[in-house]
Amino acid sequence: MSALQIKPLTAGDHANWLPLWLGYQAFYKTAIPAATSELTWQRFLDPGEPMFAALAWQDGVAIGMVHWIFHRSCWTSGDYCYLQDLYVDENVRGSGAGRALIEHVYAAAKAAEASRVHWLTREDNTRARLLYERIATHSGFTQYRQLLS
Repeated sequence: MSALQIKPLTAGDHANWLPLWLGYQAFYKTAIPAATSELTWQRFLDPGEPMFAALAWQDGVAIGMVHWIFHRSCWTSGDYCYLQDLYVDENVRGSGAGRALIEHVYAAAKAAEASRVHWLTREDNTRARLLYERIATHSGFTQYRQLLS
């Protein structure tokens, strides 16, 4: 087995990214409209957008993905980095790919001089939370939201 590689998303990666994106949605029991997924894909490729993505590769196969977004904060002079989506194929969970993807975001955020990386996960995502507890600090905050459309 070859070494795990984390690579930024390229225009030629759509066929590798899409199954992971759909797997992520299935994991969270949601379905994002195809038009929204296409817009998201285009945003990743637009250098004017603050949205980024990378894939984890093992033996020529994309096995995981991560998406992150830079945004302003009223609390710091540096931007925050929101790790919005993280997914590793269920057949290779526990391989270190999730951690490597998060560390890739940490490095990108540090290079961009961001003040913080933050993310959300479901309370019942216990397997992922075991990793998160080792590589980050739980903020203690609870999220509230109101959908507007």
